[in-house]
Amino acid sequence: MSKIDIRLLDTPEEMAAVEELERLVWPGDETEIVPIHMLRAVTNNGGVLIGAYEGDQLVGFVFGFPGIEETSAGPRPKHASHMAGIHPDYRDRGLGFSLKRAQWQIVRSQGLDHINWTYDPLQSRNAYLNIAKLGAICNIYIPEYYGEMRDSLNVGLPSDRFKVDWWLNTPRVEKRLNQEKRHRLDLAHFTSAGAVIVNPANIREDSLIEPFQDSPSLPASPAPLLLVEIHPDFQALKAASPDLALAWRLHTRDIFQALFTNGYIVTDFIFEPGSQPRSFYILSHGESTL
Repeated sequence: MSKIDIRLLDTPEEMAAVEELERLVWPGDETEIVPIHMLRAVTNNGGVLIGAYEGDQLVGFVFGFPGIEETSAGPRPKHASHMAGIHPDYRDRGLGFSLKRAQWQIVRSQGLDHINWTYDPLQSRNAYLNIAKLGAICNIYIPEYYGEMRDSLNVGLPSDRFKVDWWLNTPRVEKRLNQEKRHRLDLAHFTSAGAVIVNPANIREDSLIEPFQDSPSLPASPAPLLLVEIHPDFQALKAASPDLALAWRLHTRDIFQALFTNGYIVTDFIFEPGSQPRSFYILSHGESTL
């Protein structure tokens, strides 16, 4: 891959390219597209639109805007990161990380220290970027966040979402955004330290992976670390078996809502490659673990 240029976008022509890339990333329904006039209005009022270019071709973008959040101390400003998309031919090349790192730099320069956004918790690629690489955390699960969605990536399933917090000035985030090499922890590291998988998946005879069939065994008293398994390739599962994809959605919805209610926070994510890949969220109990 030749050099990728990351830059702020502010012209109607650049925003037209963003609109076309949106159609490629989320095909099937125009209602999911943020149009040029909205991109223009938001970026002229404190919003941030960043593009990744290879030569003259836009191959990725991230878009967000200032917002207000309610806290126990009253309202405070934040940045809401609304949308990020990568051209299908350029995925798994680190562009998502580069775009979010640029967003981190620009939003900090605006004097803000908090970005939040939502994503589908069953998308392992997004989980690895958001939690493992960027250092975001999560203890909010919202069922049917967008209501019924009609684009091809989301149609047919409840639009459940994690709402993640990215605290920009924390050592946790700064170390990851400064690209300090992390010692990679795998499943064996966590299980040998006593972490428990609350919902070990089952591989069926047809090779499809189904969620744990019994009610998950949640700890009676808080454990320092828990593992929650998700399907390693949810988009492929949706294409192969929509019913099984729905089962995963409802199964993990119950688990995450219960764990978040009991003080657990998603703090890491691991992907185990191999002939039968596996994916796990790491949940820690209490903010002290951060």
